[in-house]
Amino acid sequence: MAEGEPGLRDSFSSKFGVIAAAAGSAIGLGNIWRFPYVAGQNGGAVFLIIYLLFIAAIGIPVMMSEFVIGRSAQRNPVGAFKLIAPGKKWYFVGLLGVVSAFIILAFYTVVAGWTLEYLVQSVKWMATSGRIGFSQMDNAALKEFFTGHYQGFIDGKWRPILWFVVMMFFTGYIVISGVKNGIEKYAKILMPVLFLLLIVLVVRSVTLEGAGEGLLFLFRPDFSQLVHAPVRIIIEALGQAFFSLSIGMGTLITYGSYIQKKENLAGTAVNVAAADTFIAVVAGMAIFPAVFAFGIDPGEGPELVYITLPAIFQRMPGGLIWAFMFFLLLCFAALTSTISVLEVIVAYFSEQLS
Repeated sequence: MAEGEPGLRDSFSSKFGVIAAAAGSAIGLGNIWRFPYVAGQNGGAVFLIIYLLFIAAIGIPVMMSEFVIGRSAQRNPVGAFKLIAPGKKWYFVGLLGVVSAFIILAFYTVVAGWTLEYLVQSVKWMATSGRIGFSQMDNAALKEFFTGHYQGFIDGKWRPILWFVVMMFFTGYIVISGVKNGIEKYAKILMPVLFLLLIVLVVRSVTLEGAGEGLLFLFRPDFSQLVHAPVRIIIEALGQAFFSLSIGMGTLITYGSYIQKKENLAGTAVNVAAADTFIAVVAGMAIFPAVFAFGIDPGEGPELVYITLPAIFQRMPGGLIWAFMFFLLLCFAALTSTISVLEVIVAYFSEQLS
């Protein structure tokens, strides 16, 4: 589609499609993988309160602004700024968004590939659990096993590359299929399934003995944390708000250009932010109760997902099934985000080159 032909531009076909696609962009590993450990490192409920304030005060207005720019211009981020500020240098802002999309896609698809590795491994572990001897391992042995697997995988030569390529293939296939038949179609499937998987995991997590401590950690504020490291907590909360909502990377401008004129942008922005925040909080409810039930440090970092949680799952009845569901959830969350980031790049080059 040529940049001068906005009338021919593809668009989302329904309000649910808009919200599902935009929420899919916002809801990703930032909610399920990053939010729990960042919250754990920064005081739990105190971090959550500051995070929610930033979402309301900054996140929603900026998201709305990006939607407005995209829909009014009917262009990719660079073309949008060229149209609304002709002859000015503001198009560099849009170009920064495209460059950011390149950088984010480069690392995001790598981490997303890790989730595919663990999804496949969870099936393998189910099939060979007796031979591995999970039931005979104590906590230290379980953690040593999964630490060894994690280090062996990320230090490997071909498996990280293989899963990166697989994730890029799925992402590229959906983006090439178009807005209605690709992005919107799969968002309508992936987002409800993601939500249901997360709810099932929450129900299992909160029914563990000792899970109440995890819920208190997440929802009971301890403002003394602000005395010890106020600047760090505030910066982390602001960064998480921007990262989680996909602000400033061109995604929302690009998706905004596919939103029909009849859609209420303010309502869409609020719905997307609400869905994103809800998933982040519910992800915390799925992870923290299990972490506290088994006496694990909630601030362990990225290893919480790839080392600690797999070890925890082994100690639950039917744990390998829960592990499979959790990593399937992560795969879906990662895919909806890689789709949106790649779309920024594809939209830019397809319109600029045409």
